[in-house]
Amino acid sequence: MPQWKGAQRRQLSDEVAAYLRQSIMAGEMKPGTSVRAEAIGETLSVSATPVREALHALRAEGFLDLVPRKGFTVAPLVAADIRDIFVAHALIAGELVARAADNIGEEDLVDVRQIHEALMDAAERSDHEELERRNHEFHRRLYLAAGSERLLWALSGFVKYVPSAFYAQIEGWPQTTAADHTAIIEAIEAHDSERARTAMAQHIRNAGEKLAEYVDGRQD
Repeated sequence: MPQWKGAQRRQLSDEVAAYLRQSIMAGEMKPGTSVRAEAIGETLSVSATPVREALHALRAEGFLDLVPRKGFTVAPLVAADIRDIFVAHALIAGELVARAADNIGEEDLVDVRQIHEALMDAAERSDHEELERRNHEFHRRLYLAAGSERLLWALSGFVKYVPSAFYAQIEGWPQTTAADHTAIIEAIEAHDSERARTAMAQHIRNAGEKLAEYVDGRQD
């Protein structure tokens, strides 16, 4: 097989896995739901091979079960698992932002402040789509300022578990985001790496707790 075709198939498999992972995390696919490769392929206009690869990857991640004579089904999603994921996420994000506090230049800091102000405005207007976009941009700019490709790669393994366009719809999350980001900004402006680490780690744990509470509430 030509190398480019193998890379294209892996990309498709990753996209299918991301779609299913997000659907499960957001509660659109309930525990016990049958997941058929043919149906997913038709929905996403993707051939069977990358879909099967995605299903096996999600089974390894614990999102799917493989049941004899029934095939793949959505595995139960428990709040404790979500909290564990975000504990690890918080450790890496905290380290990145601690380094950003030491490394960030004034020009980048001005950009981060402007992103934060736009995020605050979106929260005030309850503009969930803009809030989500600005939140992603805020984190991305800070993580890049750390200057560590390896830590960014490690972080990507946890970021994929965060449902996109989802947190902004959880009650109280826009306000929590705005308050947490203010603490992070103040620590970075002071170039206080330890305070920045603590503020970002707490922010990520807050996010995980909100999602865990949401999952718990779905199961009541």
